[in-house]
Amino acid sequence: MIPVNKPTVPKKALPYLSECTKTGWLSSEGPFVKKFENQFSEYIGTTYACTTNSGTSALHLAIVSLGIKNGDEIILPASTIASCYFAIWYTGAKAIPVDVDPDIYTINPDLIEKAITSKTKAIMVVHLFGHPCDMDPIMKIAKKYHLAVIEDAAESHGAEYKGKKVGTIGDIGIFSFYANKLITTGEGGMVVTNSSEVFKKASKLKGLNHSTIRFIHDGIGYKYAMSNLQAAVGLASLEEIEASIAFKRKMAELYTHHLCHIAGLILPTEKRWAKSVYWMYAIRIDKKKFGIERDEVMVRLQKQFDIQTRTFFYNPKTAFKKLHIYQKEQFPVAETIEHEGLYLPSGLGNTFSEFTRVSNAVQTIYKSIQK
Repeated sequence: MIPVNKPTVPKKALPYLSECTKTGWLSSEGPFVKKFENQFSEYIGTTYACTTNSGTSALHLAIVSLGIKNGDEIILPASTIASCYFAIWYTGAKAIPVDVDPDIYTINPDLIEKAITSKTKAIMVVHLFGHPCDMDPIMKIAKKYHLAVIEDAAESHGAEYKGKKVGTIGDIGIFSFYANKLITTGEGGMVVTNSSEVFKKASKLKGLNHSTIRFIHDGIGYKYAMSNLQAAVGLASLEEIEASIAFKRKMAELYTHHLCHIAGLILPTEKRWAKSVYWMYAIRIDKKKFGIERDEVMVRLQKQFDIQTRTFFYNPKTAFKKLHIYQKEQFPVAETIEHEGLYLPSGLGNTFSEFTRVSNAVQTIYKSIQK
C-alpha cells in the first residue's frame, strides 16, 4: 500500500536519543528541550519559543496566555481541524467560524469584519496544507478593532508570507510536531511569540503554574510539557527542515506536471505572495468535468491501486453535528470543498516513484471514465 503520509525518522534522532538515555534525562527537565526551543525560535524568527506536548495543547496555551476567557469570542476558519474549536471551547470562549477562500482554503479576510462583535477578542488564522493565509488584510482588521491574532501554523513549518515565515506575523503562533509534519517529535507542539509577558505566562502555565515555591500554585495550570526524548527527535528533525521543504516542493512539481491536463482536477495553487511547503498535495474533484465524484475516486484508488487518500476537513455543521451548533449558518466554500477535496500521498517517507504511481493511477481512472 502507498500510505497517504509516511513519516521519516531524522538521521540524528538515534544518537540524540541515545544521549538522553545515557545521561538519564528523559523528562521535560532535560537539555534537549531548551536546545530545541532556542533553535526553533532562531529558525522561525521569533524571540521566544515554548514547547508543548501537542499542537492542540499549544493552541489552548496560546489562547489562555492571551487572557481570553469565558464569554469571549474568537473568529476562525470554517474549514480546519477540530483542535482549533476545542482549544477555544476549553477556555469557555465561543468559536465564530467564517467561510474560507475558494483558492487556498484559508480564512477569507473579506468575511472577517462582519463577524466581529463587542465580545470578539482574537482572530485565529490557520495556514492550511502548507499554504499561508493572506495576512496583510487580516492584520489591518485586527489593528482596527484591537484584536489579537493567533496563527495556527501546524501544517506550515517554514512557509512564508511575503518573505516572512508564518507563525511570526501575528501576536502568537503555534506549531504541531505530529509524526506526519515537516518537523516532528512524534507528538508535540510549540508556542512562539515576541512578547516576553506572553512567553513567561505560557511557560508557567504549561508546567502546572507553580509559584516561586514548588507545589504552591498561582492558579490552574496544565501538564503540557514536552519530554527531553521528544525534543531530541525534534532537534534532529529541525536540522533537516530545508531538505524536507525542498522535497515537498519537488513533490508538488511532479504531481502538477502529471495531473495539470486532467479536466475536473483542481490542483493546489501558490499565490504570488506566498511560499507554500505543500504539507499535503490537496486536490479537488469537480464531478461534472472529471466524470465521477471524489468518494468514488478514493475508493478506486484504494481498491484498484492500493493507494490511501484522505478527505479535507469538514465544515463545522458537519463536524459538530452531534453538538447541535452552527446548523443554521452557511459556509458555501467550506461545504463544497468537504465533498470535493482529498489529499494524495505526500509524506516525507513516501518516494517519488510512489508519487509517479499515484499520478498514473489518477490518469488511468480518468481515462477509463472517458471511454
